[in-house]
Amino acid sequence: MTDQLHADAAEDALAGACEPLPAIDDPAFGRLIDRYAGARVVALGEATHGTSEFYRARMAITQRLVDAHGYTIVAVEADWPDAASVDAYVRGAREAAPREAAEAAFTRFPTWMWRNEEMHDFAEWLRERNERTNGEKVSFHGLDLYSLNTSMSMVLDYVSRVDPQEAQAMRARYGCLARWKRNPSAYGGASLNAGYALCEHEVQEALAALFRNRLDYMARDGDAFLDAAQNARLVAAAERYYRVMYEDSAQSWNLRDDHMFDTLQHVLEARGPHAKAIVWAHNSHVGDARETEMGARHGERNLGQLCRQRYAEEAALIGFGTDHGWVAAADDWGGRMHVKQVQPARQDSVEGLFHRAAPETCFIDLRAPGEARALLERVRLERAIGVIYRPESERTSHYFDASLARQFDGYVWFDETRAVTPLGDEPRPGAFETYPFGV
Repeated sequence: MTDQLHADAAEDALAGACEPLPAIDDPAFGRLIDRYAGARVVALGEATHGTSEFYRARMAITQRLVDAHGYTIVAVEADWPDAASVDAYVRGAREAAPREAAEAAFTRFPTWMWRNEEMHDFAEWLRERNERTNGEKVSFHGLDLYSLNTSMSMVLDYVSRVDPQEAQAMRARYGCLARWKRNPSAYGGASLNAGYALCEHEVQEALAALFRNRLDYMARDGDAFLDAAQNARLVAAAERYYRVMYEDSAQSWNLRDDHMFDTLQHVLEARGPHAKAIVWAHNSHVGDARETEMGARHGERNLGQLCRQRYAEEAALIGFGTDHGWVAAADDWGGRMHVKQVQPARQDSVEGLFHRAAPETCFIDLRAPGEARALLERVRLERAIGVIYRPESERTSHYFDASLARQFDGYVWFDETRAVTPLGDEPRPGAFETYPFGV
């Protein structure tokens, strides 16, 4: 009986600390972020890759940060070349960078993660906002490293324009990876079997050559140099990533999140010392890995941890969670998308705690001291659903130990959620030709 009384009191404290939120389309919704607006980086998470409320809430918060607090960078868990097409659209570029022999944007698995109605609405808002501003435009960037082939094509396109002679040497260097073009992950297996890095020297030399000629190239086409440089960095990072993924899962995870953080740093530096960024990524990348089993037991670090280590109090990490509803996800990697029912959370998880104690839609400031924060500092199970959801093995597939209050600075809760709406393949009337969601 005493234990139950303590549990009830703790849940009452959580209920009292949670701030009920209005509907997402209410302008008051985005104001929850005002308390963190002094941060250099505000990272907005998601507990799944396929939940509509998470996308729409991040849009509302981003709109508030842009309009009221001067943020000018949106960086997302997507590949750099694909996001560059969105950036060209939202900033009103007349045409995108050449994409000969490159894949169409956001057409690789998981397509629904970015080709959805929610992201379409966000991109339209960004474009309209940039058209009406007299100040700095908001840019849109990808942080991930899975676009090996597209990024090589983008580098070659750029160097061919500014230095055709060097482009021949660059093409030969990247040719080392040509045989794995259709299946880059097979490169890792080949390197492992060979006992050495097959193409490391070549891709590193391509990157070095680009920077050796930096001043000359920027004089010829400086606006596009950042894009080419980041694609060259991505090729080098992807080569390492695919090479180690067969040997050490922790090391490959760390390489990926190191790359995402480095990319964010390069974008911030390019925009100047006063630039501020908003990051959209999964909770597993946004929350401080040191406060989860992934860091404590497996030695993995992530984007949120690196942001805290670099920016301290000027990094705000905001998690998102849900108890039940529907989600867009696949059964296996590369599989078809299905709208799947999200099972009610386990009673011993942090989601189960919020389901019992919190309002249906609410926010809690995890920097604020008190009984609720102490309750959420305790290590509990936490759920993560990525592009794959396997309800039949949910405990082993999707739950991990974490301290929510030490992992995040704030937490947005939606008790019931629904799946994102994927876009069809038909172009939208009037869509700009570089806009990837219409192809």
